[in-house]
Amino acid sequence: MDDPAIQRERTTNLWNSFARKHPLVDRATRIDPAPSLGFESIGGLATAKDELLTYACAATNPDVYGNWGTLPPSALILIGRRGAGKHLLAEALAARTESAFCSVSVPRFVMEVLQHGGKVGELLSDWQHTLDELGPVTVFFDELEFSQAQDIGTQRSDLPIGPIMDFLLELVDRTVAANDCQVVGATSNPETLRPAFLAPERFERVVEVNPVFPDDIVAALLIHAADAEKRAGRSLFDAVDWHQVVSRYRQPSTGDWVRIMHAALRRKARCEAAGEDVERVVTEDLLDEVERVRRTDTRLLPSGGNYI
Repeated sequence: MDDPAIQRERTTNLWNSFARKHPLVDRATRIDPAPSLGFESIGGLATAKDELLTYACAATNPDVYGNWGTLPPSALILIGRRGAGKHLLAEALAARTESAFCSVSVPRFVMEVLQHGGKVGELLSDWQHTLDELGPVTVFFDELEFSQAQDIGTQRSDLPIGPIMDFLLELVDRTVAANDCQVVGATSNPETLRPAFLAPERFERVVEVNPVFPDDIVAALLIHAADAEKRAGRSLFDAVDWHQVVSRYRQPSTGDWVRIMHAALRRKARCEAAGEDVERVVTEDLLDEVERVRRTDTRLLPSGGNYI
């Protein structure tokens, strides 16, 4: 099927039909039939990008691995703190390989299966059948170390780990076995990741997603600042010393820094709505937001990633 519009509609219809049959899938997954995020839109992370581009060769240059007498890994797993860019990298991989992007929140999937049950065997069978029918697809399993994920509260010792692991490993195996499917996993808790996930023909290649401080953070902020100005249709920032801002505080993740930047923009928007004369964002505006983060972090959990 060569027409991209027809392929997108077909992908959406197939997935919606599957989700209607298994409502928990709709609550725990998201599919984008035509992702457009490019690797150039992700700041820094050069080593991780290189790893994913190498993996992409299986789809973009299918003969290249054979030319070197090897095979592509069955799947990759990205390890790094929350907000480091793991989801963005997986989405960019899908865009690079012109495949649909299916994102699975593993903690939510687990909780949906536990709370609502259903015919798990039928779900697994329909899962693989649907992936086979979709055509090119990248499946991203977010937070594989589900019992440690913040989504359901850290260190959930009350979960029936054995049955859950049996289900998840079968889900991963069927995904890897599906036609024309790239598989990427991620975890923010690699120190407790169960070795079964790293077995041959599962997540064979481990990729660290670790932004270089402060350069990768600044690179990401510059991209997001340019995106904000594009949306606004005007200049929003005035000679900001991004390195000075970022160097003030090492704790926030890349995602947190982007939220800090938007917090400064929202404050400007609020002042404008109040009828005040508002200038463009300067270094001091961002430093004020950084100090707000510092104060707030002392009242939140030490794991980071939160901002009020």
